[in-house]
Parts: sequence; C-alpha cells; structure tokens
Amino acid sequence: MARKHFETAVLLLDCPDQPGLVARVSGLLFELGANILHADQHQDHELGLFFMRVEWTAASVPAASSSGASSSAGSDGADFSLLVEAFRAAFTPLAHAFQMRWQLRLTGQRPRVALFCSQYLHCAADLLDRVRSGELPCQVALILSNHRNVEPLAAFHGIPFHHIPVTPETRAQAESTQLRLLAEHQVELLVLARYMQILSPAFVAAYPSAIINVHHSFLPAFIGARPYHAAHQRGVKLIGATSHYVTTALDDGPIIEQDVARISHRDQVEDLVARGRDLERVVLARAVAWHLDHRILSFSNKTVVFD
Repeated sequence: MARKHFETAVLLLDCPDQPGLVARVSGLLFELGANILHADQHQDHELGLFFMRVEWTAASVPAASSSGASSSAGSDGADFSLLVEAFRAAFTPLAHAFQMRWQLRLTGQRPRVALFCSQYLHCAADLLDRVRSGELPCQVALILSNHRNVEPLAAFHGIPFHHIPVTPETRAQAESTQLRLLAEHQVELLVLARYMQILSPAFVAAYPSAIINVHHSFLPAFIGARPYHAAHQRGVKLIGATSHYVTTALDDGPIIEQDVARISHRDQVEDLVARGRDLERVVLARAVAWHLDHRILSFSNKTVVFD
C-alpha cells in the first residue's frame, strides 16, 4: 500500500446500531473543517452493532497530482494537531450519547513493536524486511526469544536482542523480565513470529488486542504445537495459516487473516511445513499491516477488518 505524504487521522468506533450515525460523524467533521478521505461501515444485524472507520485530514490538503503522487499538506503540523484536538473535544460528548467505543489514531505516528520468536525465523525475517523497505510503518524496538537463533538477524538490522530462556519453572520470572523490557522500550504492539510459548493470562491482559500471533493451521482446526503433523495424519487436502489476536484461550483469539494451500496424498509432513511457511509469512504480514493501518475492530471474539 502506498504511503501518504501528509498526515491523516483515523477514527474507529463501534456502538449499538441506530439511524443517523454516519450523518452525525461526517457532519461533525465537516463542521470542523476536516476532509474525509475514506469512510466505511458495517452493521452486525444479529448483535445490533454498528462499526465505522473514517480516515480524514485537514480540508486544505490538495488532491493527488496528475502524476499520481500526493502533495504535502496544505496546513502545517500545528494546524492539524489543533484540528485533531478540536475533534476529540467535540466528539467526546457525541460518543457518550451514542454509547460509542472509539479510538483516534494518527497515521504519522509509527508504533513501537516487539518481535517474539523461537527457533523458526522465516516470519521474523519477512517482517523485518518489510519494515526496512517501508512497507510496514512501525519501529521494531526489540526482539525477544527463548533461543539464540535470531540474534544474528537482530544484529544485522541493528535491533536490540534479548535472550530469555523459558521453562515451566522460570516462566513467571521470564515474563516479568519481558514485561519490564517492553515497558522500558515503550512497546505498543507485540508480534509473535512463531514464538512457541504460551503466554500467561496476566501477560495477555497487559496488552489487550495488541498481541498478534501466527498459527500454522487453518483455525479452529488443529490447535497446538504440531498442526502439520495432525493435518497429515488426518489426510486433509488443504492446509492453512491463521493470524489472530492473542487471548487467554490457546489459539482461540479473534481471527484477523487466513489463507490456504492445496495439498495431496503425495505430500509428506516436510512438504506441508515448507508450503506452510509461505502462508505463515503472508497472513502475519497482512495482519500486522492492517493493525498498523488501524483497520481492525474486535468484538465477540471476532474482527471487522475494513478495506
């Protein structure tokens, strides 16, 4: 996805569904002098919920030039900051009146991310390459692992690496160390890039809807540590990979993205693992990108992922 040359704000909200919600939100933005760039909404009729994503900026931002490149913002950063604060102040009572859960994010801010991995490095390597190329707008603040396999990769990218072994006896101490490091580095998003450890409920609670995992099966099938072996034993004709937010239930958090590949009776476990690595890279990268673009809302252990 091409990155904009000017800063925008993204409003994400959900609330009980009722008429007039789109008009109230768009009308307020118009009154404040904002320009809506993208707007999307979804209704869950069964639960009676409304979901909305609006991306907007100052109305003085010019349209894209004939060459396809967007110009710089017509107003300076200070003016846009004032507009954002004015919107927060005006929107807060409206959100309260309509029982909205909402968040406002600025696309110019690059979240600080921590990568967790174990012995398999394909997902971590892929994410680091995407960050380096500018495809993922974030800062990888540190890499943590219960193995040392990823240490040379972290050194190549100039990212602090911390080796924290985990055993059943040391799990609590290890997580305490991890949480301290995450706080010191002001990390906002955790990405489990094939991190083969189960996180405690207390750890998960510290980062609600901010831990993304990739699981090497098409969930809810074949949870646990050896899904390719289970898939081969079952004789399935499709294998998959799933990226999801982490909750206290193993491999059961809100699903963000999935993909599959067709296999046959000729494929052995090793073939499934090799095919699955490509799926794992893709679904994890998509999930991280959508989170960074503020496109995801979670509800009832599901997600709405806006285009």
